[in-house]
Amino acid sequence: MSWSKIEIAGKPADVFTPPSETAPVGVVLFLHGYDGVTLVDNEAYTGELVKHNLIGLCPIGPHCWWTDAVYELFDAKLSPIDFLAQHVPSFCQQQWRLEPSKIAVCGVEMGGQGALQLAYRHARKFPTVVAISPKIDFDTWWGHGTTLDIIFPDREAARQRTATLHLHPLNYPKHQLLLCDPADHYCFDGVLTLASKLSSTGITFEEDFQTTHGGYGWNYASAMAPRAISFIASKLVEC
Repeated sequence: MSWSKIEIAGKPADVFTPPSETAPVGVVLFLHGYDGVTLVDNEAYTGELVKHNLIGLCPIGPHCWWTDAVYELFDAKLSPIDFLAQHVPSFCQQQWRLEPSKIAVCGVEMGGQGALQLAYRHARKFPTVVAISPKIDFDTWWGHGTTLDIIFPDREAARQRTATLHLHPLNYPKHQLLLCDPADHYCFDGVLTLASKLSSTGITFEEDFQTTHGGYGWNYASAMAPRAISFIASKLVEC
């Protein structure tokens, strides 16, 4: 069982195809965090992909924040979200004959909020989303030396692009799972705010805000692999 390097419309990605004699159930489109670490060599996630006969697809977009704002080091014209929405579905269709509804979006931290960004803007195309420790209120990081200072002219411009502000009460992903360690002081407040908005607008979602594995980082993210991938597998069957 091994991962390989590919390109999607000229952009690098890591891919894993499960060793099964039957056709894959679907694709887990995983968006990495600011550290740029994908699921390559992650035994927890790779094992779950094999167990549920799922493809793992991890585009690589260093420090791009997976928003709908153009970041020239990612692409001079196309935003990360537009790239994902335009090129990933056609790639999956051509490569594995899988429709967009069979693509579940998942991400960690920067990628967790990116997964929500993609699903909230393209809910019919991506009806299943899992956000792990999502940095939803990334505007609070503006001015602290990250690439957000390059992508957005000020903190308010960053806030206007956050996922919570792009949740549409009549057009939202059907299947949502929010996971965040209650000891994660970077992400927990933003996740609770989003959960409150989802509840107040009558949008169904699942969550785990109780399980703790050190607050944040890959110890927590890897520990949540069974919950995240089993949720995806069960929902892709319905799509």
